[in-house]
Amino acid sequence: MANRLEGKTVAFLATNGVEQVELTEPWKTVEEEGGKPELVSLEGGEIQGFQHLDKGDTFSVDRTVADADADDYDGLVLPGGVANPDFLRADEDAVRFVRAFFEAGKPVAAICHGPWTLVEADVVRGRTLTSWPSLKTDIKNAGGEWVDEEVHVDSGLVTSRKPDDLPAFCDKLAEEICEGRHEEQALQTAGRGAES
Repeated sequence: MANRLEGKTVAFLATNGVEQVELTEPWKTVEEEGGKPELVSLEGGEIQGFQHLDKGDTFSVDRTVADADADDYDGLVLPGGVANPDFLRADEDAVRFVRAFFEAGKPVAAICHGPWTLVEADVVRGRTLTSWPSLKTDIKNAGGEWVDEEVHVDSGLVTSRKPDDLPAFCDKLAEEICEGRHEEQALQTAGRGAES
């Protein structure tokens, strides 16, 4: 594979309960593409990964979200797992961090339950995305359009439904981060800020 992400740093926002494969596979893709992944979390130390409902490995945190700045990254990945995004969406710093990527027009990739944090950050209104099916109503209630697709791209926002979609998800997230800033993403988010 070409080094599409050479010189780019990608934030992975996750905490305890993250679906392990949804963290490790995109992480591996970023590394293989020449990029630098960094694990951003709610607290320092380590986070506990899960393989569905069973404990998996632990992963070392590079930076806490309170100390992280979207300006330092070229893209953001939001892995799923049921508990992980539920913890993230309850944290003001995490929600602010996610929203900052949209305001800057930077690529964001969210898989499975990951879009829950997007709903909390109020960045799905007017967007089309996919997710784990149980999030469909939340996404619609937040003003988004939900589709049942392996991977969907909407102006720099990459979403997928489940671990089986990871090959397509990883390829598209590398492509979108490689492309850089997406003006439409920033404009849509700015428009929402003016409305609220």
